Amino acid sequence: MRILILGCGWLAESFAMDMKHQGHEVWASTTQYEKYHRLKTDGIFSFIADFDKGSVLPDEFLPDQFDFVLNSIPASQKNSLSGLGTRFSNVKGFLENIQWTKQVFLSSVGIYPDKDVVYSELDSAGIEFSEKLLLAEQLMLQLPNTYVYRLGGLFGKNRIFAKYFANRICTTGEQPANFVHLDDVVQLIMLASIKDLNHRVYNVVAPMHPKKKDVILASAQKYGFDLPLQFDQGDHFQKIVCGSLLQKELDYHFIWPNPLEF
Repeated sequence: MRILILGCGWLAESFAMDMKHQGHEVWASTTQYEKYHRLKTDGIFSFIADFDKGSVLPDEFLPDQFDFVLNSIPASQKNSLSGLGTRFSNVKGFLENIQWTKQVFLSSVGIYPDKDVVYSELDSAGIEFSEKLLLAEQLMLQLPNTYVYRLGGLFGKNRIFAKYFANRICTTGEQPANFVHLDDVVQLIMLASIKDLNHRVYNVVAPMHPKKKDVILASAQKYGFDLPLQFDQGDHFQKIVCGSLLQKELDYHFIWPNPLEF
């Protein structure tokens, strides 16, 4: 299989290395020269592409046909709406110049508002989606054979939840965790590359939703991080994002179903 990765960040690089080790041909874009050289050293065909800087034409050596595209270009909240429009219009133009069989675009459960609601990707009526994330998704879904994975909070390897609250005040402890482990996301992307998907949009979230406070305490104990200075009441909306649609469709059993064990 020939795979193209756009935006080879932390998650996409793990997927790239997994696919490379399985014997697939992997091409990956990055904006960083340091990463460009590192990927090349690891046997990934890397190239520089900055989709914020006008239209990006594929390098002359880039193949014009791929079996699978992992689109990991971020729709960051720190970017303006017009800036993201430019970025994803450029991504769209780039992809229209090559042939590919299937694409998965990585979005975020941050697209759902912070309310006391259980969100399913099949329910969209009346939901005030994040304008920026929705713009990115809609531009990518204009492309054929494209599917969106809305990822939960991503942990694994050196990303440990307790690390971000050590010796700090935590105000989000009463909120449910809508998290997912790197290992599961890599597996679910791999399965998308070889199996049929019946919907265009999926939530990718571990099936269990403990309180964030309990995840902090469990991961601090497991990995030896200091505890928060205190847990303040803060905003305790009970937002739960359900990821069962993809789980059932792919008959997938999570490696890490419970964020308390991340």
